[in-house]
Amino acid sequence: MPFGYPVFLDIGGVRVLVVGGGRVALRKATALAQAGGVITVVAPQVSAGFEAIGAQIERRPYRKGDVAGQQLVMTATNDPTVNAQVAGDARAAQVWVNSADDPDNCSFILPAVARRGLVTIAVSTGGSSPALASRLRTDIAERELTSDVESAAVELARQRAEIHAAGASTEDIDWSSRVDTALNPPH
Repeated sequence: MPFGYPVFLDIGGVRVLVVGGGRVALRKATALAQAGGVITVVAPQVSAGFEAIGAQIERRPYRKGDVAGQQLVMTATNDPTVNAQVAGDARAAQVWVNSADDPDNCSFILPAVARRGLVTIAVSTGGSSPALASRLRTDIAERELTSDVESAAVELARQRAEIHAAGASTEDIDWSSRVDTALNPPH
């Protein structure tokens, strides 16, 4: 099953190469920067906004050696040949790569994401229909990502930290009643 293992990454301090300087590249670079990635952008032309996220900008075409030293690569140009070259170079260098709207040139794909406090919901269709994933994300978020869920996450994190501080494992606990109580606190 392609893209069958979902994961959330800690990219704080991770070197990320973004190839492309347009709207899609900026959207991806912004999300990566907000997650703590150290962004380098390579593109002959770069839209306004990359400076605001603290990206290092190299205004030039992509070159084969650009993936060296990177830990993650995103390509979002309007040239499928360049995107395929970047993806091939990244795979050869054993660097994870995402090629915008091109699952065949990806070693990972990006889900549709909704966040509220500590809670993140991610929806994927395995790259088959980003529009459907976005719709499902919106529908689920509107129904489920309430302030009660946000409060429950904070309370359950507190309980988990308390259990760890006492030297116990949280793996041995049936959390069902705790989750129910956190989601529906007594008034």
